[in-house]
Amino acid sequence: MNRAIYRYELRQRWSSVGIWAGSLAALLLTFMALFPSFSADMAAMNQVLDNFPPEFKAVFGLNALNLATLEGYFGFCFVFCQLCLAIQAANYGLGLVSVEEDELTADFLLTRPLSRPTILTSKLLATLTSLLVTQILFWAVSLASIAMFRGEGPYEPRAIMLLLGSGVIFQLLFFSLGLMISLMVRRMHSVTPWSLGLAFGTYVIGAFSGILGDVKLEYLSPFKHFDPGKIIRDLQYDMPVLIVDVMIVVVAISVSYWLYQKRDIASPS
Repeated sequence: MNRAIYRYELRQRWSSVGIWAGSLAALLLTFMALFPSFSADMAAMNQVLDNFPPEFKAVFGLNALNLATLEGYFGFCFVFCQLCLAIQAANYGLGLVSVEEDELTADFLLTRPLSRPTILTSKLLATLTSLLVTQILFWAVSLASIAMFRGEGPYEPRAIMLLLGSGVIFQLLFFSLGLMISLMVRRMHSVTPWSLGLAFGTYVIGAFSGILGDVKLEYLSPFKHFDPGKIIRDLQYDMPVLIVDVMIVVVAISVSYWLYQKRDIASPS
């Protein structure tokens, strides 16, 4: 690892980390602030939810969540947080090397007396540090919001911790896939459409799997790999799926190193 590249990449992402962490905090606090009102008249709320069509409830995972409990309501909020975490991780992965190539500054970096694996490792560690900081802040806000708005009712702390823990491998999955995709594409002028497409595309696949009841489609969506309703109900992860996800992360990053070694970098001339 090259410390200069690591520090530079880290500085480049501090503002982005602050924006993402602030957005997640605002989203979560807004949702959790409504929990006391929900829990105060849950009978009426359940009656409203019963009138929604099953397809609508399947899209947001409401079939497996009990909004009367704190962990169930937090799981509902967590679905939207997952979408934000996926976009951030995919955006970081897709932009790790493609931004410099699009701006035609990658050749300047590669003329330094550094090997390509060293460059990629430095950029990779800086990005992972940024994601780690996001996770720490997200955990802090989540636990603080629960402490502020939980009320007097009991809840299952293990379910909350499992949900928060799932966000780590969830982001690594989207980050590694984004990085590999960026190196498989010859030229990427903007990472935003790609990151939004990857995040929303997999979310829609997961939603359709719930609507159609097709278990096979669930394997194509990380949102279903870490479905809040299943985690809260079982109080554990689906270990075979979790192992596959970890293998995908390792393989995607390994393939990315190989692709970066072979990649033909464009120069401004």
